[in-house]
Amino acid sequence: MDRGQALKTTIPEQDYMTSGHIACSGCAAPIAMRYCLKALGEKTILVVPACCWTIIAGPFPYSSLKVPLLHTAFETTAAAASGVRAAIDIKGDTETTVVGWAGDGGTFDIGIQALSGAVERNEDILYICYDNEAYMNTGIQRSSATPWGAWTTTTPAKHPEDKPKKDIIEILVAHQIPYAATATVAYPHELMAKVKKAKGIKGSRFIHILSPCPPGWRMSDELTIKASRLAVQTGIFPLYEVEKGRKYTITVPRKEGVPVTEYLKLQRRFAHLKPEDYDIIQKNVDRAYDRLLRKTKQSETL
Repeated sequence: MDRGQALKTTIPEQDYMTSGHIACSGCAAPIAMRYCLKALGEKTILVVPACCWTIIAGPFPYSSLKVPLLHTAFETTAAAASGVRAAIDIKGDTETTVVGWAGDGGTFDIGIQALSGAVERNEDILYICYDNEAYMNTGIQRSSATPWGAWTTTTPAKHPEDKPKKDIIEILVAHQIPYAATATVAYPHELMAKVKKAKGIKGSRFIHILSPCPPGWRMSDELTIKASRLAVQTGIFPLYEVEKGRKYTITVPRKEGVPVTEYLKLQRRFAHLKPEDYDIIQKNVDRAYDRLLRKTKQSETL
């Protein structure tokens, strides 16, 4: 995706989410939903498993969303979305976009079997993972999206997370799906451009949105956008897209000279880290970003 193309994406005034949601102050998840629905429009059906968003939307029979919303079991987002897609296909509805909307726990962990099965079949669904890097809705337990060195209630400061974050995009790319991309709420025009692009593609599409959680990340509410932006600028969460499982494009380059410490020190979940830990994280981020650059250059020759 051309950076200029993203910037040309206008943000419509029409909202498909009301002010009645009950998210925590500073939560990125409702911001992400608002932008995504603006890009998708009213002909959208959401399939949401157990996650923060089952609470954010509001208690039954009320909903803060102006589009149909199906709550489903934790592990079944992609399977339920596939069923909804099949049902509306039988009705001849080719205009409605079926969206699986799940957190990292329901995507990286509990729901990955259903997700893998659906995308292997190339089901015509858009799957969006809003990733707050832990099981925030049930008490900030670690998930396989929790980054190395992070505090959670199940990886306390004396025994922090000792495994690297699962590379969910590469798992989806390995399925050779038509489209996969990363995004954050700090770059709303780019986020919406990617959602619109995904909407226009037939088959399985996957968008991974970094979604800061102030209580879980142990930071002030007003730092959500700053943290999202620094994640990109430091290269910790690069913004890129992969088309047809092989064409890599970095959509927002990282900013040279911005160390990972600027991102990490915003969040008290990393407060226990020592200087040598920061060095390890910096080296790992640099290596991962170099790999992404190589994939981008290699895919230019395909």
